[in-house]
Amino acid sequence: MTIQIKYRDLEKTITGSPEQVWQLLNKFFADFLPSFAIAEKLTLEVNLQNLARDCQGLIAFGPEGPCVLVARSKMTDNETLTLLLLANYLGQKLGKTSVIEMSKEELQAKLGKAAKITSTRLGELVKSEMAMKTSDEKYKITTFGLVQMQREILPRIRTKTGI
Repeated sequence: MTIQIKYRDLEKTITGSPEQVWQLLNKFFADFLPSFAIAEKLTLEVNLQNLARDCQGLIAFGPEGPCVLVARSKMTDNETLTLLLLANYLGQKLGKTSVIEMSKEELQAKLGKAAKITSTRLGELVKSEMAMKTSDEKYKITTFGLVQMQREILPRIRTKTGI
């Protein structure tokens, strides 16, 4: 008897008599199941449906692409930039935009600030791991950034704006 187990990147083949396979299978699950449970708890994952729900009233999608609905004066530059990157990410995942990344120039235009300020703020976001610079010199929100937006920044923006 042969049993093959595959879970994400882990593969295990167990061969033997039915009794041996049963014992080795039980041992496998006893040894590795706690590791799977721990790994699941340590994995950053974003639920797209919850994220979209959490962004209602803060962003929207028009024919021109994602839009931030919150007045810039109510948010910090970093909050605005991360919300723009989040909107672009969500737009791509929902089929509303074609790419996740945004250029520094696109972000500067939407932020409405000087190039130096935009560069400085983007550098801060990269340093704090909220955003990352891609190989083609564009920016996108990280998974950590998505989780932080959902846990802390979106609620803070809602509180400040009353949305």
